[in-house]
Amino acid sequence: MPRTLLPSILVTTFGVGWLISALGVSPQINWIWTLGLAVIGLLTLAYQGLNKFSLIIGPGFIVASVFSVLRQLGYLTLDVEAPLLVILVGILMSVAHFSVFQKPAWLFASERECSNT
Repeated sequence: MPRTLLPSILVTTFGVGWLISALGVSPQINWIWTLGLAVIGLLTLAYQGLNKFSLIIGPGFIVASVFSVLRQLGYLTLDVEAPLLVILVGILMSVAHFSVFQKPAWLFASERECSNT
């Protein structure tokens, strides 16, 4: 996916969130925030593919989006949501550590720069 699409995807997402709120579809949900979290997760996976970084960040933001909706609807409290997200990130970090996925290419570039100094 070309990086030049990022602004248009973000603007469209915020517009959809605004429209959903304006139409009164679950007005108690901050759709701009919730959809923003989901888009960050999806774009991370789309731009990075599956690697040790995107395996943590992508699903982490997508689940944070779902938890945000559940919290705003009253099915989840913040004191339960926050520890669940920390547990999720820990599990995703473990999966990424032991997975067959490679480190992202940008990490190799910074490792080379550090070794050259």
